[in-house]
Amino acid sequence: MTRPAASATRRRRNAAENALAYAFILPAMLILLVFHFAGGFAAVGMSLFKWDIVPGAFRGLDNYQTVLVGSRAEEFWHSLSVTLTYTLITVPIEIVLSLVLAYLLFQKMRGRAVYRTLYYLPYITSVIAAGVIFNWLMNPNYGFFNQILELVGIGPQRWLDEPRGLFELMSGGLLAGWAQGPSLALVGVSLFTIWHFIGFQVVIFLAGLGNISTEYYEAARLDGASERQIFWRITLPLLSPTTFFVATIATIGALKAFNQIYVMTNGGPLDTTRTLGYEIFHVFFQQGRIDLGAAMAVLLTIIILLFTLFQFRIAERRVHYG
Repeated sequence: MTRPAASATRRRRNAAENALAYAFILPAMLILLVFHFAGGFAAVGMSLFKWDIVPGAFRGLDNYQTVLVGSRAEEFWHSLSVTLTYTLITVPIEIVLSLVLAYLLFQKMRGRAVYRTLYYLPYITSVIAAGVIFNWLMNPNYGFFNQILELVGIGPQRWLDEPRGLFELMSGGLLAGWAQGPSLALVGVSLFTIWHFIGFQVVIFLAGLGNISTEYYEAARLDGASERQIFWRITLPLLSPTTFFVATIATIGALKAFNQIYVMTNGGPLDTTRTLGYEIFHVFFQQGRIDLGAAMAVLLTIIILLFTLFQFRIAERRVHYG
């Protein structure tokens, strides 16, 4: 076979392989197009019109103005501040706890597979069902959490019904304003979020630990490095890509939190747990202001994109890829 003929055969084979590859990913692409991208484009379109039940006149960016600086600005910025507070509570604790648990579960121990399964079970549990159970655990009258507090000499708390700040409660009401801290209700929802999602992050960190070559540890031990030095100088730097991924995913999940808020507090008490995701639901479905809800959804998407870009531009500089 001549060289031009062989080249033509190779091109046809590559074209056939490419066509087969695109055929395999076509169903997934169609699902993404219909249920993700099409919905996103529809939300952008809705946000540009006056849209209650049926579409009305074209308003351009007036809906965004109403949300950002107009009559809905107070609700929007309040829900955004609650969302950011919720993110700052949950994400760092999730990362630290999941890293510590993954490091412990990575060691050789009896029943390691059982422990790994137990830590992963919360993640595959329905958020709705688990949220209902946590509502019972945090019941101010007979909840298990209050029983634990009574054993250590702390009085019962209202938990998900408490709008006062955590630091205000700890100081006996001496603090005011921003120093009061997040409401106890928001802290309660955050505890549930950490419990529910930590299993997924443990699995990701276990995968990252498994990708670290044992040669690094063997060489460090031969040089007389302690286990603490090995963890800080080898494990953590080589886990930085995994940590970066976990931080990004956890931040995105926290910024768009809705299910646990809806089940556990319904945005209360006194709107102290009304995240931006819940505010969008409230405006869009409960108040029927489709235009304003869509505008808030678009703004939330932009916020998530900006946070993600910030993480990629800033945090990725500290990522070491081995």
